[in-house]
Amino acid sequence: MSSLPDAVTREAVLKTLLDVIDTEYKTVRIEVQQLLDEAAASSGLNGADAKLPDGTKVAKVSISEPKPAAVVTNQVAFRDWVREHHAHQLHSQLVVEVRPAFATALLGEITAAGVPEWCDRETGEVHTVPGVEIKATRARSHSVRFEKSGRADVAAAWRAGQLADLVTLALPTGPAGDGAE
Repeated sequence: MSSLPDAVTREAVLKTLLDVIDTEYKTVRIEVQQLLDEAAASSGLNGADAKLPDGTKVAKVSISEPKPAAVVTNQVAFRDWVREHHAHQLHSQLVVEVRPAFATALLGEITAAGVPEWCDRETGEVHTVPGVEIKATRARSHSVRFEKSGRADVAAAWRAGQLADLVTLALPTGPAGDGAE
């Protein structure tokens, strides 16, 4: 077990590095997404290999397309449709709202259908559900999938000083501090 002074110093050092790395990571993630989007638009490319300076492939970075899902875009129209066709699924208080479990189930069926329509299983009638659209529920993103030894290869390259030209951390300088967290 380490001493309190050693432990708190280690925490402060790691916190400094974590904050710098987190900021750098977020910045480069945005840059990579922009470059991937440009490559996809111009050449249809949907990913790229991450390679160390010696050419060792350590990961594959791929565009992650958001899956479209049914979402309520007009609460009033959606609630009014449910009132007309499934009034028992409304929960009345001071405000009338669709029961969350019913909304989740209905939106799940609409998502599966891929169109803002719902089929009544008892009557066979197909309803266009107002206030619901099929659209992406999150922004387009990308993922990093490491090779089996990719993380170990990155760590070895870091220890060997091979990544200095690729990754430079802007560590704080000067006497100014940003205070406690």
